[in-house]
Amino acid sequence: MLDLFADSQPWQEPLAPGATILRRFAFSAAQRLMLDIDAVASRSPFRQMVTPGGYTMSVAMTNCGQLGWTTDRRGYVYSSIDPLTGHAWPPFPASFVELCRRAATAAGYTDFQPDACLINRYAPGAKLSLHQDKDEPDLRAPIVSVSLGLPAIFQFGGLKRSDPLKRLMLEHGDVVVWGGESRLFYHGIQPLKDGLHPLTGNCRYNLTFRQAGKKE
Repeated sequence: MLDLFADSQPWQEPLAPGATILRRFAFSAAQRLMLDIDAVASRSPFRQMVTPGGYTMSVAMTNCGQLGWTTDRRGYVYSSIDPLTGHAWPPFPASFVELCRRAATAAGYTDFQPDACLINRYAPGAKLSLHQDKDEPDLRAPIVSVSLGLPAIFQFGGLKRSDPLKRLMLEHGDVVVWGGESRLFYHGIQPLKDGLHPLTGNCRYNLTFRQAGKKE
């Protein structure tokens, strides 16, 4: 049942060494976060990027912060300029900064200083194949991932693509934080099932905070 525990207090679920799920952690901030997502997208619109192999991703993406993650036929890169608009990515909204700081601290990463936030929009059928987050220069910094809207099945494995996978339901307001031993664990999202959420309609949104530049 969608948002079955929506009225309960947030709680933590251990996921792996260095990784935890903060259930419902972003629930109370969700409406503000969605307004700020809309504001970011008004300046840097969502787009479906093309991978180096020529595959058009099913997930629509945009970014905010000092750096933004992009991909094209030449490869994956972090850039300070949105290639679609030719302008700098929008800055972090205050709601993003506050939520990310609190989530990282709750998971034990008190010195996390993100400079990039990838915003993914999933329509029904959209997915994210198993991958590692390894395009960042300092892999000591964790990942903070915020789920909003429709529920999705999150896959979390190990250091090899062939390692056994945990499959967990992520619902509206859940935050996953991973670093340390599990920083390079493979992860992905199974195809989103059709549905309707009162805040996001028939979509799921995901905010992924990273430290993509070198820490000063």
